[in-house]
Parts: sequence; structure tokens; C-alpha cells
Amino acid sequence: MASLLQPDRVLYLVRGEKKIRAPLSQLYFCRYCSELRSLECVSHEVDSHYCPSCLENMPSAEAKLKKNRCANCFDCPCCMHTLSTRATNIPAPLPDDPTKTAMKKAYYLACGFCRWTSRDVGMADKSVASGGWQEPENPHTQRINKLIEYYQQLAQREKLERDRKKLARRRPFMPQAFSQHTIHVVEKYGLGTRLQRQRSGAPISALYGLSLKEGEEQKEVSIEPAQALDEVEPLPEDCYTRPINLPEVTTLRQRLLQPDFQPAGASQLHPKHKHLLMKRSLRCRKCEHNLSKPEFNPTSIKFKIQLVAVSYIPEVRIMSIPNLRHLKESQVLLTLTNPVESITHVGLFTCEEGDTDDINSTAKVMVPAKELVLAGKDAAAEYDELAEPQDFQDDPDVVAFRKSNKIGFFIKVIPQQEEGDVTVAFKIRHDFRNLAAPIRPSEDGDTPSEVIWLTHHVELSLGLVPP
Repeated sequence: MASLLQPDRVLYLVRGEKKIRAPLSQLYFCRYCSELRSLECVSHEVDSHYCPSCLENMPSAEAKLKKNRCANCFDCPCCMHTLSTRATNIPAPLPDDPTKTAMKKAYYLACGFCRWTSRDVGMADKSVASGGWQEPENPHTQRINKLIEYYQQLAQREKLERDRKKLARRRPFMPQAFSQHTIHVVEKYGLGTRLQRQRSGAPISALYGLSLKEGEEQKEVSIEPAQALDEVEPLPEDCYTRPINLPEVTTLRQRLLQPDFQPAGASQLHPKHKHLLMKRSLRCRKCEHNLSKPEFNPTSIKFKIQLVAVSYIPEVRIMSIPNLRHLKESQVLLTLTNPVESITHVGLFTCEEGDTDDINSTAKVMVPAKELVLAGKDAAAEYDELAEPQDFQDDPDVVAFRKSNKIGFFIKVIPQQEEGDVTVAFKIRHDFRNLAAPIRPSEDGDTPSEVIWLTHHVELSLGLVPP
């Protein structure tokens, strides 16, 4: 199919905070709001951090202390692949007789892709396989830590000032007797600490849960601004005449991956600790229900909740496109797949004039006027070639074929431009049984699920009009 490996050719419109057009495979469906959701209109929540190499799981606080990097796994500084620990035998002097040597095991880091090793930059081998690798020290570490501490204190002051202004706006006029009663209530129920945090002049550490010992004062952090240099260090004399050896010069990507050092030569590259990945949950901003929630264990690829749109919304794909001509009618074959187990009724409609959603169309489209009926999804009969076909009495001029829960149907397209991309848009309306909605029991004792009708705006990119 033309749209299987090119998902951007069939786009669904998402009406969130802003209108977004995306493939159905990249969207989510909120069963409680009965609307499509994209990654731009959901809340992202971090569940856990883990290393993609050793699969070590750690909470967010520990990951923050480790700067979101694994302590045991390293990335190759040349090609960014994962480094592996290699063992070798090296001669070492005996402790009893230094004149004699014996073979001793040593470990070093090596890349199986580009063949880079830790020996290339002069890193000493280790006698144990894990931990203790030599790391270069940043000469500006103290300056960076002092800047971070200063701006943290500055942010705390600004937060205190905002809280003080909010408290001043909310504080009403109170008589003296009422204010004395309020002070009595505050002292009786221990609310003074909470109000003290919002008062100007309260210790900054109270906002972040930092407790100071008796007699200890909050240290004032001050920094000295950097001074501009009057003279710049001159370039070497052979800077423009010396031949460049490309294997010894680092690329821009290699330098930016180590911003604290930015090594100019390949001999200065050191392995970097591997970045942690995270498992995140997606939550609908409108109803605050979870749309996606993975398992906590990093070795598991399953989801507790995964409301992807392809599991609820009929999917339109392009199967075959004829040669398109300017102002000439062409017949395009599309497929429609039903992802749910119940029979789905689908209606197709063209966009009306002045439709605010139809802004990219460059061709007229004529869709079937009859309602299309899709069989329910049956996992057992999906790949069964001998399954008996269901009798839906399809019109051969509209439905080209039917197989299990998928049908092929025709639409007619008339390009309106002599050249350029041909884009058509139409509406798809289908019924959906909302299992998440509240259900009222019927008189017979059955609890039928509520049926609602959903409408989606679909855009198809059919290619270019040949000259």
C-alpha cells in the first residue's frame, strides 16, 4: 500500500489547543472525551528513568543527582554506540620478585562499531571489569557550581516575591477584634509555619524543604561578573599552512556532545556516561484521564493503558493511484479498516464551501453517497483464506473488494492545478460504542453500550500532476 511506509500521505485533523494534522498511527483517542489527541495536546508525566544498556531502574531524584546518566555504561565518543568491556592479558611484575613477570588480566573499553578503544586516549586499564574509569576534570567546575547556586537562590527570591504579592492581593480588610481571633486560631492549630513560608523575609530553604540547624544562617551567594579580555591569544604561526589530518580532528557533532570540554583533537576524546531514558505517561488535558501508561519495569514492553487511535478509529489508506491529469476525472482506490470487534457504519462526505478545516485541497473529490458497512475485527479469521465471506450486498461500483474487516472503495478526483501536489480532503463519520461512558441498565437487564457518532477530517496526498 502507498500509505503503509509513507504515513504522512494520509492525515487526520486534531482539534486541540491548535489544529494539528498527523497520521492516525501517531495519534491517541480519549474514550472519555471521544476526541483525537496528539502529543501536542496531552500532558507528559515522567514515570521512571532507566538505562537502555544495563536496564538499571532509578527514581527521578537519583537520576537528577546523577545528571540523567548511567554510572556503569558508556557511549563511544566517536560514533556514539555503546562501549563494551574487553579483557586482555598483560605482563605484570611479581610482588615477590620484580625481575620476573606474570600474565595478569586487564580490562579496557572498546567500541564494536568504529573500533575505538580507551587506550587510544591513554586511559589506564583496570584490574576489575566494572567501575573506576578515569574521567577528565573540568577546570571550570567550581565556577559552574557557583553560578548554579547563585541562580537557584535568585529563583527562590523571585518566587517569594510572587507569593508575597499574591498574599497581599488576597488579604481583605479585617477589624481588630477579628484579626486577634485569627491570630489565636493560627497559634492554636499550628498554621504559623505555613504562613511564614509565604511571608517576605522567611528563610529561602523553607520552600525547598531545606532545614537549617540552630545558629546556622543562610549563606549569601555572590558572583563576580566575567571580565572582558583586552588581548586575545594569537593563533599559531603555522595555522594556515599546516596540513590538516582529518582523522585527528574532531567533528562538530563530537565537540557539541561534550560541551564542557569541546575537544579539538581525536586524542582528547573520552567516553561519556550513557544518557538515561524515561518511561512517560500521557494524560488528556481536558478530562485528565490517562491515554498511555507503560509498565514500571524497564524490561517490559507492555502497557497498562494504551489508547492509540488505530485501535478505535477506522483507518483510511491509499491502495492505488492512476495517472492524474489536470481537470480530468481519475478514480483512486482506497481501503478502510475497522479496528473494533463490532460492525461499524461509515459515511463519507465532501467538505462544504468555506470550511475552515479545508485549507490544503487542490482537487475536487467525489465520495460514495452510500453508507459503508465494515465487519468487526476477528483475530482468528484475519489470516484465514478459507473463511466464508459475509454477505453485505455491496455495490460493485463503490466497493472493489471486501476481506474480513477491510474493504476497498473508489473515490473520484479532479485536479484543479496544472502542476504541483494533489491533495484532497473529506469527512468520515462513523458510529462508536463508548465503553467508558456511563451506562444505564435497560428493562431487560442487559447493559448495552452507548453508541455515539464521530466525525473526522481526513486529507490525502495523491502525488504530483505530471507535466
